[in-house]
Amino acid sequence: IQGLQNILKAPKQRGVLGELILGELLAQILPNDRFQLQYAFKSNDKVDAVVCLAQGLVPIDAKFPLENFKRFWSAQTDKEKEEMHRFLIADTKKHIDAIASKYILPEEGTLDFALMYIPAENVYYELTISDYRIAGQRSLIQYALEKHVIPVSPNTLYAYLQTILLGLRGLKIEEKARSIQELLSRLRLDFGKLDDELGILGKHLTSATGAYDRSKKKFDQIHTR
Repeated sequence: IQGLQNILKAPKQRGVLGELILGELLAQILPNDRFQLQYAFKSNDKVDAVVCLAQGLVPIDAKFPLENFKRFWSAQTDKEKEEMHRFLIADTKKHIDAIASKYILPEEGTLDFALMYIPAENVYYELTISDYRIAGQRSLIQYALEKHVIPVSPNTLYAYLQTILLGLRGLKIEEKARSIQELLSRLRLDFGKLDDELGILGKHLTSATGAYDRSKKKFDQIHTR
């Protein structure tokens, strides 16, 4: 545990861990062709992942403001907690602004929102759910939604991905239903043609039966004579 803590002291290593967890979670839930890791935009900015939908791409960027969270968590007095919370919120807002400006790009095929993945439930709780608020400030969720950025934790991202997966299954069902409708349309045309041919055959059979009956009647008359 101590070794892992030492490794995660470096922000870059924490970022790599967050990306790995995010990639593993996506791979467990979504088909491989429905997400892409380290997606690059024209600006050469790379988002950690995108979910590929028919309507467009949903960018997901992993953020882990651990240092300010640790300072907030270790604060002893209410005044220190308030000050550290202010730094924590300010740091997170910078992440939100960066995601909104760099990754929400409808002109490059994204939808008009992105997900900010926070790979720790306790950090997510303090940022979005905790009742601890500084007087006179908007809540972080309100600020994020105004920027079209949705903060998610591993649990809430799982719920979002399940919803997306249900939508993808619905699309597959819709595609299959459309294929079945096309097959049925072709089958209806084939039935129509067969009905016409059977009608013609029936007329020929009726004519043949009439000719046979007339011939049989004449034969019987000749036989009688």
